[in-house]
Amino acid sequence: MANGLTEMSNSPSFPKFALRLRMSSKRRRHEVLPEDAFRRIFCWERKRAERSGRCFLLMLVYVESILQENQSEKALSEIVSALSSSTRETDLGGWYREGAMLGVIFTEVGEGNWKELENLTSAKVIASLRSKLSPEQLDQVRISFHFFPEKGDKSGPGRPASAELYPDLFERDEKRKFSHFVKRSMDIAGSISALIFCSPLFVLISLAIKLTSKGPILFKQERVGRYGSRFTFLKFRSMEWNNDARIHREYVKRFIAGEADPAPVNSNQTAVYKIQSDPRVTGVGKVLRKSSLDELPQLFNVLKGDMSLVGPRPPIPYELESYQLWHRRRMLESKPGITGLWQVNGRSRLKFDDMVRLDLQYAKTWSLWLDIKILLQTPRAVLFGAGAH
Repeated sequence: MANGLTEMSNSPSFPKFALRLRMSSKRRRHEVLPEDAFRRIFCWERKRAERSGRCFLLMLVYVESILQENQSEKALSEIVSALSSSTRETDLGGWYREGAMLGVIFTEVGEGNWKELENLTSAKVIASLRSKLSPEQLDQVRISFHFFPEKGDKSGPGRPASAELYPDLFERDEKRKFSHFVKRSMDIAGSISALIFCSPLFVLISLAIKLTSKGPILFKQERVGRYGSRFTFLKFRSMEWNNDARIHREYVKRFIAGEADPAPVNSNQTAVYKIQSDPRVTGVGKVLRKSSLDELPQLFNVLKGDMSLVGPRPPIPYELESYQLWHRRRMLESKPGITGLWQVNGRSRLKFDDMVRLDLQYAKTWSLWLDIKILLQTPRAVLFGAGAH
């Protein structure tokens, strides 16, 4: 292991908002970054880490119980002083949650045995707190550690994201609670209406699949939803049953890495990022894919709540193995959907990075009106098969 603490102590100094207690000879005073400032700095540090790939450690110190006592001001000063003496000048600190939880960001901790680094850091901080607080007060302080990127990002694709590392997203959802309620109502009403309207198609497609190839009518696959939750994704089966998934797995790896070459699909040299002449696709499957009718069973996913009518496409777990850190934000920003900006803006004609940027743009500018506009544009995209192959 590259010694994490050694790396931390040797990292270059640069001007940051540091957590410090400035002690006056006449009065004890604590100066801690307010919650809004600390949260902005934390989110900036997380986005910077997404691009650089460098790790950082978020330490949260739960102090709400101790601050409810009579000597809360004095206790807070002692806690902040202890934290200041056990952290570096380059470590960032402040209120993670005003009056309840202090946060410290240990920047650029490096790769290595994170559990050992956590234990060493915890021991150092607790020893410093023990010198400042009484045993009764120390018992009321709780500390937790959160590494970014999470270990699950590499060793366990699809692991649910830690809420502590994405406070901005969870708070944004809280502010949009009513709008999300309306969106969910639209999903339920829209999926039920579409299922009723398309019921004759379900019967015809089911018969066509059953009569032309062996295997089940529906294709079921594990997909990754918002915040890394897993769910069973439904489609009409368009391939031969028990086919070799390595063809798609290898192509997806190259596509995400930007190494896949677009293939022309007609005399006009329209090119798409899609496997052409895939031997696994059945005759009926080609029609279903071209018309996007194979997507209809996902209306059940929408009705269940795993997906929305509008949102990013949910990835297969093995796709995440090739994701860059910033790519993973597409799974965090919005619930996956049947259609979205990608589907109505070129679909398979776009590179993977462009698709991710559209997903992030959708999340950033999301509104109910945007969902309605995308839904209204979807039939045209389906009718002309733009990018669908």
